[in-house]
Amino acid sequence: QVSLVESGGGSVQTGGSLRLSCAASTYTGSTFCMAWFRQVPGKEREGVAALYIRTGYTYYRDSVKGRFTISHDSAENTLFLQITSLEPEDTALYYCAAAYSSGCIDALLAPWTYGSWGQGTQVTVSS
Repeated sequence: QVSLVESGGGSVQTGGSLRLSCAASTYTGSTFCMAWFRQVPGKEREGVAALYIRTGYTYYRDSVKGRFTISHDSAENTLFLQITSLEPEDTALYYCAAAYSSGCIDALLAPWTYGSWGQGTQVTVSS
């Protein structure tokens, strides 16, 4: 397993943009899937975007389609989440996660699919 460190969060106004980064401590060649999740206090952690690294297949939660873009730079061992048209409902602590089994593609946005997690980066959107 690898250590994951998120960055790039912040406070923005509605309609703004952010680019979140997730740096992996080691080579992620044994990683099959990576994803971004978010969580607000009192609610369950929800998956928003996932990537099957071997093929580049991406999958998004319906509420973020067209606004969120997940990508991966294998040379930098870094996962990204480009977020545009931010809404107050996007306010949350955002986590990145990594999965080490090819079966991850069957449940890309399920938290139990992932074995490594970062500490999170806060995104706050004001109206």
